[in-house]
Formats: sequence, structure tokens, C-alpha cells
Amino acid sequence: MKKAIVIGSTGMVGTQLIDLLINSNEYSEIVSLVRRPSGITHPKLSEHPVDFDKIETWTRFVKGDVLFSCMGTTIAQAKTKENQYKIDYTYQYNVAETASANGVQTYVLISSAGANPKSTVFYSKMKGQLDEAVLKLPFKNIIILRPDQLYGNRTEKRLGEKVGLSVMFFLNRVGILRKHKPIHAREVAQAMINVAENTQTAIITSGDIFKLI
Repeated sequence: MKKAIVIGSTGMVGTQLIDLLINSNEYSEIVSLVRRPSGITHPKLSEHPVDFDKIETWTRFVKGDVLFSCMGTTIAQAKTKENQYKIDYTYQYNVAETASANGVQTYVLISSAGANPKSTVFYSKMKGQLDEAVLKLPFKNIIILRPDQLYGNRTEKRLGEKVGLSVMFFLNRVGILRKHKPIHAREVAQAMINVAENTQTAIITSGDIFKLI
């Protein structure tokens, strides 16, 4: 029976991950660090609303067997690139660094297809820089998942995303861009749990994520 630490648990993938962990026989305890309460209660779940800018106030919670990191935001929500970078890179890196210092053995991170620290696209560059940085941390196992376009239940409406998904599903049906098939948030969450059971350090792209479910 293992103890999981989760950040980003109120997002589309994170909510699915929490549900799967609660129902998993492999995990007896789940610690979730959140910026806002999720409203989810369960005997296995300990949720801690924290200010990620104040590292000293939450480091004691980052202890366990596996850290699942699925925090992220959009430029529309963050309003500025600086705020998006803080959430997508700085907060996630700080928690990962703390976890490695606290003896957490396994780290599972959701990145993004196209993540590249040398990219000219801000989002792809930011994701690539985080991938590169966490791979240098002294975890026993580091698994980075790079899914293509995600879909599932969101709290906010994204018209552009809905249109993009419709186009991708149509292209997949006619045999185009099958390597970039959209993936449901629950499938990504299940893949995160599955890879955490293996001893490995790997970057897993979208096509291989489906094989892990």
C-alpha cells in the first residue's frame, strides 16, 4: 500500500486521477496540495489548500512514495506569460525538488506533445524546460507523459478546443494524423498510475500512452 502526493488535482486530469487513486487497492493514502478546495472528501484523501509561493508552509506535506504532477493553466486563465510560467513551471519544479529532497522515490509528470526547451513557441518551450529540469533531480524513477490533445469534462468552456477536437476526430476517422489521436483525461490519469508501478525513467509520447492503459 502506497502513499501518493498529487498537485493539480482540481484540473481535468487531476480530478480523474484522484478518483482512480481513491478506488485503487495500491494506494492507502492520498495527499493533495491545491490552490482552491476541490470539495472532494474521502477517508483516504488529505487535501491541503496552500500558497505555492510560500514553500516553507507546505514542504512537510510532500512525503510519500509517488508524486503525481498534473498542474497547469492556460494563458487565458493566467492572463500573462509570467503567471502561466509560475504555475506550469515554477510551482511544479518547486514541488518536485521538495519531493526528491524528502525521499519520494517516483515522480510522474504530465508534460505536452511538442515539449522542447529550444522551441520558439512559448508553451512548448516552457514544458520542455520543465522536463529537462526535473530529469536532473535525484528521483529513483522519473516518468514524463507527453499526451496529444486532451479532452474530458472541464469546469470552463473552451470553444477553440471543442472545434479543434472535432477536427482531429474527423481526421482520425479518415486515416489522417492517427499518431496524434486525442486522449481522454481519464485515460491519461490511468496511464499515470500504471507507469508509477514500474521501475523506469522514461519520456512517453502519446501513441505509447494508449498502450499503458
